[in-house]
This record gives sequence, structure tokens and C-alpha cells, in this order.
Amino acid sequence: KLENVNGHYLRAADDARLVGLIAPGVAAALGRALTPADLDLLHRSMPELKKRAANLNDLAHSSLFYLRSRPIPMDDAARKLLASATPGLLDQARATLAAQPDWTAAALEAAARTLAETAGLKLGQVAQPLRAAVTGAAQSPGLFEVMAVLGRDEVLGRIDDASSLKD
Repeated sequence: KLENVNGHYLRAADDARLVGLIAPGVAAALGRALTPADLDLLHRSMPELKKRAANLNDLAHSSLFYLRSRPIPMDDAARKLLASATPGLLDQARATLAAQPDWTAAALEAAARTLAETAGLKLGQVAQPLRAAVTGAAQSPGLFEVMAVLGRDEVLGRIDDASSLKD
């Protein structure tokens, strides 16, 4: 019950305040000081991150994938998702995303839906391998929101990294 109440107050808290509270733990986990760009990225990601967090430790841990250097580490579940993905899917997804002129969550989701329909797949069959490639995990905040925050170059680079793991 306390975790539930704590999560409620986290979701209501100011994003900048939460970034300030988790920054020392994130820096320690990464083994480096956070740059102003890192803090900005954390601030932009906070609306999605705090939706799932029950405490500050959860919040700090769930934010690490945003700041990790490429190639990002993959957990076992992410590796399984990548291994079971339709052959060539990541390459198709990369080409579709690279051609996307509007890099917003809504536009990225629409592009993924179109790719899924064209390939005769369900959205999850496209989104889950993409999530694994972009976050290194099978679970994360909303995939398309994450992609919008990370930006085109970082997302495409992470997909390239994941594609090379699959080869």
C-alpha cells in the first residue's frame, strides 16, 4: 500500500524536482557525472518515466537506458525478442523510421502501424523488437514517446547496433 501511495505522489511531483532527486543515483549507476544534456534528457523523459515508478529507486533505474552509451546493454528478454523477430524486420523498421519527416510519438506510431500492416504483422510484432533495440529491455515507458525523446540519430543508431547483434 505504501508503494502505491508513494507512486501516486511521484506522478504528481514536479518533473524538474524528480530529476534533481534521482540525478545522484543515476550518475552513480552510470559511473560518471551527468552533463547538462543528460539532465535535459531526463527532464524530457520524466512524464513517461514517472507513470510506472513506485519510488525514486525505480525511477532512477528505469531512466538509465536513456543515458547509456551505445551499444546499450540488452537484457535476456530483449535478446529473445530480437532473436524471434521476423527476419529483416529491424532493417525495414529502420528504413521506415529514417524516412519519417515528423519525429513525434504520434507520427512514429503511425509509421510503425503502417509497416506492420504492410508486412502482415500485428503492431506488437513490430513494436516489441523495436523496444528491445531502442531500450535494451522488453519493458519500458511508451515506445514511441521514448523514441521521440531520444531523437532520430540515437534511435537509428540503436537499431543499427541491435541489427548487428542479430547477424
